Amino acid sequence: MSLEKLYKQEKTEFIILILDIIMDTQSLRLFVLAAEKLNISAAGRALGMPPAVASSRLAKLEQALGADLLHRSTRKVAVSLEGSEFLPYAKEMLAQEDAAMAALGLGSNRVTGTLRFAASSTFSQLYVIPLLPEFLDLHPGVNLDLRLSDTAFDLIDGSFDLALRNTVLEDSSLKGRKLADDRRVLCASPSYLAEHGTPLLPEDLKNHNLLAFKNQSAKGLVGPDGKTGSYDPRSASCRLVIDDGLSQKLATIAGAGISQNSLWSVHREIEDGSLVHLLPDYELDDQSALWLVYPKSNVLTAKVRVFIDFLIEKIGRTPPWANAPKN
Repeated sequence: MSLEKLYKQEKTEFIILILDIIMDTQSLRLFVLAAEKLNISAAGRALGMPPAVASSRLAKLEQALGADLLHRSTRKVAVSLEGSEFLPYAKEMLAQEDAAMAALGLGSNRVTGTLRFAASSTFSQLYVIPLLPEFLDLHPGVNLDLRLSDTAFDLIDGSFDLALRNTVLEDSSLKGRKLADDRRVLCASPSYLAEHGTPLLPEDLKNHNLLAFKNQSAKGLVGPDGKTGSYDPRSASCRLVIDDGLSQKLATIAGAGISQNSLWSVHREIEDGSLVHLLPDYELDDQSALWLVYPKSNVLTAKVRVFIDFLIEKIGRTPPWANAPKN
């Protein structure tokens, strides 16, 4: 054996020894998998352990920590309060172990694990879901656990690894990478405009039916030569409040009124004429963008990193709506 290989082997054995002294990392992996699957036997099988061995190792881990991490019954397994609080730290310790092994050029180059991803259902249906077969083929060791809703999930409370947010990134407990710009536009259907007329100035909006998204705030409108106005559903007739972006778009197409939409959601309908872009010379004063965010306390694990890189390559470099016509 060469001196270089001997040095690497001794260094590796030393790191593994230290990790084993601090914590049984295989038992940590077992706990993380059991918390994700809510099934101790299934978690054990994934790690090559018989059910009895998996139960015994978890019991020893809980004894070492002095806390019950999982609540067990004959019917189901649930993560305890202590287990929920310990889970992100367990994931971080495992990520640090993987990073240490990777720094030595050791360990598996195959990305593995379950990635919990929260995202807007509307955006995901249009742009993320069609890409998933390709991603899963590229990374056969990765499983995706998706939570899709236009109502934002709490990343930390929900133990999510990653989320897609179309908003201004303000939460100091989160880190993120920008996926793409998120330009907002006002739209209505040709049938609605034929019946109610087309607004030519921001002040005309108060005479129209406006559709509101849940908890939507007023947005400023900035036009040519510094002209300003606002889009505020609360100041006009607003008989329809919706908490789902796709439903709002469909209601707008059906002629229910005027709505504010992300360009990524409506650019195809504007191009085919089923929606009309209103007040095209005015820009909504909105600083939101599409962000891929993750808890600041989390180490950026390999499974998260490859998924972020994949989405940025497939969507962010040239978004499908980037060259949509303004008018």
